[in-house]
Amino acid sequence: MLDALLPFARNWLASMQVDVTRYVVFSVSVWLALWVVLALPLAGRKIRDSRPAARQLLIEFATSIRSIMIFSTLGLLTFGLFRAGWLQGPYIAKSWGPVWFWTSLILMVLAHDAWFYWTHRLIHDRRLFRRFHRRHHRSNNPSPFTAYSFDLGEAFINGVFVPLWMILVPTQWPVVGLFMLHQIVRNTIGHSGYELFPARKDGRPLIPFLTTVTHHDLHHAQAGWNYGLYFTWWDKLMGTEHPEYLKRFAAVTAKKSRQMEATSRSSPA
Repeated sequence: MLDALLPFARNWLASMQVDVTRYVVFSVSVWLALWVVLALPLAGRKIRDSRPAARQLLIEFATSIRSIMIFSTLGLLTFGLFRAGWLQGPYIAKSWGPVWFWTSLILMVLAHDAWFYWTHRLIHDRRLFRRFHRRHHRSNNPSPFTAYSFDLGEAFINGVFVPLWMILVPTQWPVVGLFMLHQIVRNTIGHSGYELFPARKDGRPLIPFLTTVTHHDLHHAQAGWNYGLYFTWWDKLMGTEHPEYLKRFAAVTAKKSRQMEATSRSSPA
């Protein structure tokens, strides 16, 4: 019995190590880069004037580690199926060549965005919010550490996507690794509190279909709007985009522009 469980324990620990490392590297790096090293140069891109207390950051970090434990536990489902020879998707995907490798990655990102939007809207239902989503919204003023700060139910909903995808769609394991890398980068930046996305001359986002930091920050400030994770498509289609989103984005990006102009005028010729 113990011999049968050892591979699962090793897989769980290895998955935990990878996911915790990925979370710590990106959350700490984004926090250190934006909140410490570049805090003054990027002051004009700060969305809110205030910063969350240190206690909030510590709670977010601890809760995120708990969420990663749930992700790793859910990952045992695909590991068990693969070990038993019942998960043939990775082999099938490899036989389909490099075109499918990159196609499956794009499809996985698109599918996850749809999964996130609709499950996110679901747990905002009054009957589910307290049990599933309250922890995340306690970070009214988010930080890079907010990325995985979930209640147990929300961690399960977010974590089960990858096993379900792997069961339903032939996908190589390296694709999952790239997907997770993309996910944590977008997640930590999206909660960073600094608008890093470029704007056009008219103040609109340069790439309008991508969710900006302002987009998700508005969701934390005023729940009920902006449910999307990577793309704005679902919010636009379903009428859930914040009515002042573009105005707020233009305001914070213009603030940076005005600051740069003032600096250049004050500099000696």
